[in-house]
This record gives sequence, structure tokens and C-alpha cells, in this order.
Amino acid sequence: MPKDEFTPRTFSVVGTRPLRPDGIDKVTGRARYGADISAPGMLTGMVLRSPHAHARICSIDTSVAAAMPGVKAVITRADFPVHPENNGTADVLDNCMADKKALYDGHAVAAVAASSRRAALDALATIKVVYEVLPHVLDVDEAMKLDAPILHKGRKQEGVPADVSDNVLTRTEYGHGDPEIGFQMADLVIERQFKTAATHQGYIEPHSCLATLGSDGQGDLWVCTQGHYMARNTCAEILGLDSGCLRVTPSEIGGGFGGKTTVFLEPTALLLSQKSGRPVKMTMTREEVFRASGPTASTSIDIKIGMTKDGTITAAKGDYRYQNGAYEAMNGTLGAMTGFAPYDLDHVKTVGWDVVTNRPKAAAYRAPGAPMAAFAVESVIDELAYKLGLDPIEVRLKNAAREGTKSAYGPTYPAIGLEATLKAAKSHPHWSAPLGENQGRGVACGFWFNFGGDTCVSLMVNPDGTVSLSEGNPDIGGSRAAMSMMAAEELGIPMERVRTIIADTAALGQNEVTDGSRVTFAVGLATIKAARHAIQIMVERAAMTWGIDPEAVEWVDGAAQPAGPNAGKHPPMSLAEIAAIASNTGGPISGHFEVNAEGAGVSFGTHIADTEVDPETGAVKIIRYTVFQDAGKAVHPSFVEGQLQGGAVQGIGWALNEEYIYGKDGTLQNAGFLDYRIPVASDLPMIDTAILEIPNPGHPYGVRGVGETGIVPPLAAVANSVSRAAGVRMTSLPMSPPKVLAALKKM
Repeated sequence: MPKDEFTPRTFSVVGTRPLRPDGIDKVTGRARYGADISAPGMLTGMVLRSPHAHARICSIDTSVAAAMPGVKAVITRADFPVHPENNGTADVLDNCMADKKALYDGHAVAAVAASSRRAALDALATIKVVYEVLPHVLDVDEAMKLDAPILHKGRKQEGVPADVSDNVLTRTEYGHGDPEIGFQMADLVIERQFKTAATHQGYIEPHSCLATLGSDGQGDLWVCTQGHYMARNTCAEILGLDSGCLRVTPSEIGGGFGGKTTVFLEPTALLLSQKSGRPVKMTMTREEVFRASGPTASTSIDIKIGMTKDGTITAAKGDYRYQNGAYEAMNGTLGAMTGFAPYDLDHVKTVGWDVVTNRPKAAAYRAPGAPMAAFAVESVIDELAYKLGLDPIEVRLKNAAREGTKSAYGPTYPAIGLEATLKAAKSHPHWSAPLGENQGRGVACGFWFNFGGDTCVSLMVNPDGTVSLSEGNPDIGGSRAAMSMMAAEELGIPMERVRTIIADTAALGQNEVTDGSRVTFAVGLATIKAARHAIQIMVERAAMTWGIDPEAVEWVDGAAQPAGPNAGKHPPMSLAEIAAIASNTGGPISGHFEVNAEGAGVSFGTHIADTEVDPETGAVKIIRYTVFQDAGKAVHPSFVEGQLQGGAVQGIGWALNEEYIYGKDGTLQNAGFLDYRIPVASDLPMIDTAILEIPNPGHPYGVRGVGETGIVPPLAAVANSVSRAAGVRMTSLPMSPPKVLAALKKM
């Protein structure tokens, strides 16, 4: 599809701050989340998980469990009917239920469905699994060595050199120019290695689903997910079903942030239901969420940058090594693409390595791969500016990517907003505010791609003049409000007259997952086009009523009216008036639009962080934080501010205290919020935001996605602030008090 050109206009609904339509249900407890769903005769499903980080499964005996009172079904990998041909889907199946090997602590090896939770737990305790414990590897650099324990044989892709182990599945390279020539032009070159730990998205709602599947292959699935079409397609492929025979309905979602863009329990629940002949509900415990869902990758990154005395970056190189857990992912590739994306560079080369280890498979966390890359790149840029006595924002402005810049990963940028965010940061009172003792200020930039993808929207004009809008993307950031606002804007009616729902998979065509900062852009575009389709029909109905050509009718402020005096003197017909007589003018009125949306428009942000370091304990306190980000057009500014604030808070936690901690035996030591500490309100100041609006030329309203870029700069902004406050460069995250104190003692 060709890009939809941005057209400047004055808005009446878009850009305002109406109350969120889902607010009352959520604060009163009426909203139904995954664990709230139930069905008559429902069984409880539970999973037996490996206690080992790496082990061969020699045998599984489920006979005792199957004979226990209340137990209606027991399954292992042998019960799954097909082996998917697609490697990605085969990996999803293997992650849901281990086959020949358990690849991480918490890997599922069997499951039961029973009449009660107690009966299910008792049954799990009787299942006998004989393991042959194998050597394990958790660290990305160790996993790349030739003598490392190997998770999968024969999966190394073409282009991966022979001097690394088979755990290295892919190697990707980007860039242009010759960095070695550029380094010779520099007055100062800094090369450093950086490490980041794996973190979890920290969503409050655990994974949960309710499944029914009959012997005829017809089934229903209710699930908390970021993509119910993805869940349908994946489960159907794993179980050998026709996708049209499985209807998936999304629940409200209590947080996802990228962690609910795949399946963990759903194929197991469906198979247990089919085997038992009863509905089966499965809900992860918090410990299971940490051990067996998808955290981020941990990384080891080498960055080398050269700079002249006036702040010009002459060359840049990056080597991004990402461990993706037990299965293939592309986080290293994304890191290599995003790290230098904010800058206009003549000589740049990046290499991304995607490596498997004995950890749960990494999942997205807002902008997968990008925060770690930005941490490393922005830290070296900050250090160069400091050592050359330059203003760190001016350095970034001098080298900032602009419209027409060839990006480090290949494409040439259209109109973008990085320069605007930097100028806004430079002129903001935060940048010039005085600092106290043991305090430091850091700044960092961040980038994310954004994308569009398959989208389908249906808009119905009801007989009373209200409008029902159906979209196919779970609402994780206010999309129901945004879609209602854009529909109302096009139709010329109050937002309160539009109700947006999330339809099940049988009601609309294919929709991509709610990720990639795509929904406000892609579903918004489809909503605008569906509304315009409905307007076209209403114009035709009005023309029929008046006995004139449709070309002589225009739509203005929610009503059809003659386009000029030659069209006759007919009073305007409002949407409600046209809807009221629809049965007499041709029947129901609806607008539809289906698209594989293009032109999403990349996104940039700049963050400023102030911290205070306690020299006696190493504890770090965030004392001020401001986010500047280009939103293209903020449909609902309050939701945009919430996304920017949420990304910053999650990035702060990643920078200061969040990490997966494993024991020597490869088992997770902090599988719960007591030991895995995320920031709470008392840890943080108010996160200030500044929304910039540089229209995206690929959207009718200029919209850009905002959900992911906000988590990219915080790791670096906080690290740069702490490094300046402490007087020592911090290169390893999280910057926990013991780590900061150790760095201070080395000074």
C-alpha cells in the first residue's frame, strides 16, 4: 500500500484529554482479566517444571498421576500431535513443553488437568522424571566459546564464523564507510566494554488462559495476551488445527510491555481440554512468570567511538553480543541496528550476535535490544564530551540525524524529530538547574523503528446515531480511547458517541500483535479510513434522499450538506438523521478498512536524569527526570505522557536495581517481587514530560507510535548521571549499591 500523506488540519477531538472509556470498569473491578474468566465444569491445569538448567530427559512416568482421584488428563511432549515445520513455531512448542532436553530452570516437562488446584499439585508430585544433568552456560561471552556446553546442534546460520560455538545462531552486520579511516581523523578515541543483566517486564497480571477444545477440532480460548490472532495462529499450527476452527477472545490485560507477545500456556491448556473433554484454566504463579516466561536478553557490548575537539564523531564501531535464552531471537540484530541510529555518521560498523544460553527465551521489553545498545553508545559519547570539555547536548546536536540522513542501519530518514527533542532539552529549565554535592546530570538519546503491519477495522453506524468500532488489537496503552477519538474526529461527532471494542478472532480479519508501537499508527489509520468509508455511504444516502448526485454532497461537522448553491437548498442531514432512516435508504451503514500499513515513521527521544550518589553506601537516588519525545501527533496527550513516564520508570529500574540472579547450579534465585525489586512510587520523583509534534508524513494525522522509545534512553541517562556524580565511569548494569561502592573504592 502507498504511504498515506499527512495533511495539516485543525482538530476538535484529537489532542484533547477526555476520560478514558475503560476507567470505570477498572477502578470498580468489573473489568475481566485472564484469571477472572471461568466456565462450568472447568478444570485446573498445572505444569511440572525442570529443576535443572540443562538436562537430558531420560524418561517420564505419569501413570500414578493419571490414576489419581480428580485427575482428568496428563500430558507430556509425546502427546502433542504434530511437529511444526516452521523453526520458529517448533521453538515455541519446545518452549511450552520440553522434548528431549530441558534447557533452563523452569522449563515445562509435563502438565495435568484436575478438578482442583490441590488435586493438580498432588498429581504433579507423583510424576517421576529421570534426568541426566548436563553442563550449563548462562553468560553470553562464555556461551560463544568453542568449549561451551551446546544447547542445539546444527542451528548455526550461514555467516557465523567457525571460531565461535554452535550457541551463536546468527551474526548480522550493518554500516557504511570505513571506521579505521575515521578513527585516524579523531583527536580522541574511547573504547569500552559494557554489560547489562537480564530483566523482567514486571507486569502485575500473570499469564492466564481458559481453553476448550473438542474432539472435532473446534475450540475457544480466552487469554490475556498482546495478540490474540498470534495466539490463534500459533496454537493452531502447534496442534494441527485449522486456524478458523479456533476462536480466541482477549481479556483485559494487566500489563505486558512485550512480554505477552508469544504463548506459554495456551497450547498446553487446549490439549488438556481436548484430552479431558472439559474446559481447562491455567494461571502462572509469580515464580513461574519469572522462571518460565520471557525476560530480556543480557548483553556484553564493545563500543569504540572517535571524536574531534569540536565534537564531531569521525567513526564508530559496535560489537553487540546478546544472549537470548534457550531459543533463537533477534535482539542482537536489533541492538546492532539501533545503537548508532540517532547519529549522522560517515564511518560506522556494527555487528550483532544472537546467542543461546540456558535461560528462558528472551521476549520483548518495549523496544527489544535497543536500551542496552543505547546504554553503551550514549555512555561513550558522554565520556568523550566530558574529556573534551564539551556540552553533551551540543555534541549530540552536532552529530544528530536529520531528514535526509543515511542511518547507521541503512535507510535514509524522512522528517524526524531528534533535533527538536535535543533543542527542547537544551532550553528546558532542567538542563540549567544547579546541582548539589554528590549529584550528577546525565543526558541520552534513544531510537525505535515503529511499524505497521496487518490491520483490520470495522465501524458500524447504529440506528440511534451512535457508532460501534471494532478493532483487533488488545488495548495495552489506551488504544480504545485513541480509536474512539479518531473516529469521532472524522465523523464530526462527540467522542462519547463512539464505543470501541476489541473483537475476537472470528469477528475481524488478521491483525498483528499489539507491539512495535504500531497500534495508534496502524489501527488509527484504518479507523480513519473506515470512518471515511462510512461517510462516503452516508453522503450517498443523503444524495439519494435529496435526488442529487453524491458528488454534489460534502460532509461537514458531522452532517451531509449540499456542496454548493447549484446542488439545491437542502438543510444539512446529521449522522443521526441519516442513521435513523438507513433501513429505508439501503440498509445498515458501516465502514471497513483492511491494510498492511506502511509508513510508520521512526521515533526519537532525549532524556535528562539527575541523581545523587551516597558515597558511604553507594545508593543512588533519582532526584529529577525529564523526557522529551516526538509523538508526531499526540492523539490523547495524557496517554502519551503515561507511556513516556512508564518507559522512563522501567528504564530507571533496569539501570539501578533489576536483574535476574542465578546460582552456580543455573537456577534462578530471585523469582518474585520480594527479591526482584522494581521501582515503586516512593523511589521516584515526578517524571516530567515534553511532547514534541513533528508530523509523520506516512499518517493522515501525522501520528507516530510512542510506546517503546521511552525505555531506550533511561539506562544511559541514569548511568551518565551516576558516572558524573560518582566521578567514575559505570559500565555494568544494574548500578546496585554494592557495585557503585566498589567503583568508588577503586578511584
